[in-house]
Amino acid sequence: MEIKHNFSLRNLNTFDLPAISKRYATLKSTQDIHEFLKLYKANDELLILGGGSNILFTRDFDGTTVKIEIPGIHVVKEDQGYYWVKAGAGVNWNDFVESCIKADMGGVENLSLIPGAVGAAPVQNIGAYGVELKDVLEAVEAIEISTGERYYFRNHECRFGYRDSIFKNEYRDRFIITNVALRLRKSPVPNTSYGQIAEMLDTKGIKNPRIREVSDAVIQIRRSKLPDPEVMGNAGSFFKNPTITAEKFTDIKSSHPSISGFDQPDGKVKLSAAWLIDQCGLKGFTVGGAAVHDKQPLVIVNKNNATGLEILELANKVQSTILEKFQIQLEPEVRII
Repeated sequence: MEIKHNFSLRNLNTFDLPAISKRYATLKSTQDIHEFLKLYKANDELLILGGGSNILFTRDFDGTTVKIEIPGIHVVKEDQGYYWVKAGAGVNWNDFVESCIKADMGGVENLSLIPGAVGAAPVQNIGAYGVELKDVLEAVEAIEISTGERYYFRNHECRFGYRDSIFKNEYRDRFIITNVALRLRKSPVPNTSYGQIAEMLDTKGIKNPRIREVSDAVIQIRRSKLPDPEVMGNAGSFFKNPTITAEKFTDIKSSHPSISGFDQPDGKVKLSAAWLIDQCGLKGFTVGGAAVHDKQPLVIVNKNNATGLEILELANKVQSTILEKFQIQLEPEVRII
């Protein structure tokens, strides 16, 4: 484990933004983490980096960045119906999903092609196409930064919410996640409840899909509307889909009949942030080198050597426009540094 100084993070964030970290270390094992914590000063600002797919740098980082690269995917136990699979925090998420599909372990196929690392998945409670990580997560293993002690968080202890968890709030920057354990089905039950998946499978004449076919449909849908970070820098969905009261939804629908809402267990209604942005005519809108993607307005892209501040200015413009037109405050999914 080596600490480097004035280290470029450009290749470690999917927005492809130039940023310098005052100090930087790659941690590939729990031993590396313990060695690092012996050197770490509690008053130093710390950034824990996974795949760099959910972060916006607007400045250099005047602290220490650690990239977690703990490897490994193992079946740790099984019963008649399930496998319990443990994955290192540094494993690429999509590689993990692919390994599960190849082994015919069901539950994560709808989460195909989501960028990032396994260790970041519970922080964000990643989700797509009718499935969230909390639906299959068994436990999170983490090391407390202040003590070096190992903790295990069961599913309910993670306090998962929509793109949210205890690691994003009360325990933010308190723990380094080392491993994640998921419970996956031996006899997969494909989830095709999300409309676009059902439509895609129907066009292919697939009536009883296997998890591979669900994954292929998800990948095809994502690639049709989401830009590849390798081609055009982005962090996927920049904003969360907002929830509003049923009364407010009825009020908006009276003047915008085409709006769709999704009823929530608490009686509120979830809206499509992409629809709101599109209704404001912001597809393709630019600030400097930053742009709202012309196919998926929920995505902000680094179109032409944008700076982090230009991307932030564009995000603020989107928020203020939605607030003015609909009186709805969009909340970023992306962490802003």
